[in-house]
Amino acid sequence: MNSGHTIKTTLLALVFLAFTCTSIDSLACATTPRGTGDLGVVVERENGSLLVVEHSSDQVLCRIEGLGDLSHASAVYSRDARYAYIFGRDGGLTKVDILNGTIVKRVIQGGNSIGGAISQDGSLIAVSNYVPGGVKIFNSLDLSLVADIPATIPDSTEQSKTVGLVDAPGQKFIFSLFEGASTWIADLSNPVQPKITKFEQIGKQPYDALISGDGRYYIAGLFGEDGLAMLDLWQPDKGMRRILPGYSRGHDKLPVYKMPHLEGWAVAGESIFLPAMGLHQVLVVDKNTWEESGRIELKGQPVFAIARPDGRQVWVNFAYPDNNWIQVIDVPSLQVIKTLDVGKGALHMEFTPRGEKVWISVRDKDQIKVFDTETLRLIKTLKADKPSGIFFTNRAGKIGL
Repeated sequence: MNSGHTIKTTLLALVFLAFTCTSIDSLACATTPRGTGDLGVVVERENGSLLVVEHSSDQVLCRIEGLGDLSHASAVYSRDARYAYIFGRDGGLTKVDILNGTIVKRVIQGGNSIGGAISQDGSLIAVSNYVPGGVKIFNSLDLSLVADIPATIPDSTEQSKTVGLVDAPGQKFIFSLFEGASTWIADLSNPVQPKITKFEQIGKQPYDALISGDGRYYIAGLFGEDGLAMLDLWQPDKGMRRILPGYSRGHDKLPVYKMPHLEGWAVAGESIFLPAMGLHQVLVVDKNTWEESGRIELKGQPVFAIARPDGRQVWVNFAYPDNNWIQVIDVPSLQVIKTLDVGKGALHMEFTPRGEKVWISVRDKDQIKVFDTETLRLIKTLKADKPSGIFFTNRAGKIGL
């Protein structure tokens, strides 16, 4: 065999290896330089694994295993969108290199975690805990502990579950205390000495929260009473005020099988779309007055109501027993224009950065379904093992995601 043939054979073998390393069964992703702008991760909740995916050609690149309990997992990204920080229900915080398909570091920082956030400058990772309560702050490079903020219930020595943790401008994190009926701002300008500002008696049992995309408004949903509590971060001295009080008055509230996720709210045009807890409705709110301007009747209890990036559509999924449905709302008409039966366990939706496609995880069918948002037609189905959260890297440049 001549040397030219040998070189050619070797090159072909390398090309083959480069392609096969993107197999779903591989433990490593791409071996050649590439960007991360069209990448993301999909949580496989029962296996404690992640799929690294690419949405330009709608494919799975690799699987990363060994991330613990991912039954309520979420993710944020480093500023360069290379590293995903995964928050597991077992208290695990895992830093993942999505280019190499490897775990960089994993720490167990609590007993029961419910989410996290990354600071404005990308240097700090905050984790929200149910057990033992409170928020812990870590260095994003090596996951070393920087600060521990106990969430002590007012007039008590007990710790509260912390919920609704988001990042805010000015190196701040904001979160609410479920049992403590309060919202705290943690200023980490000096990471070793966090400055805490507390807003108490905001309402009964805040269960989740969101921050507007410009970082101005923090809104906490209340499980124990009708309404929401809102803080204007440009004018925090005015305190939190109640909005949409009594929004379920006159309606029979149904058993809540799954809490609505407020981080899935939608802003489109002059309106905000919020899932109504215990009702088969999305509330339409005027974003200038924060008053209700309408309601849209739906097939079930909404969990996520998310806007296509251009704001023209809002896509809604539902709690059990209606979690096979997705409904698409046309924003100008405030009408449901399409009802899709995607299969039981439609848990999460994620738009591509410019909104031409939406990925939907369908847990009970072990599938990810990709839809064209213009034609509303299914364009691809991918295999996944009990998928739930889908997180694309464009989140790296957004507040509160």
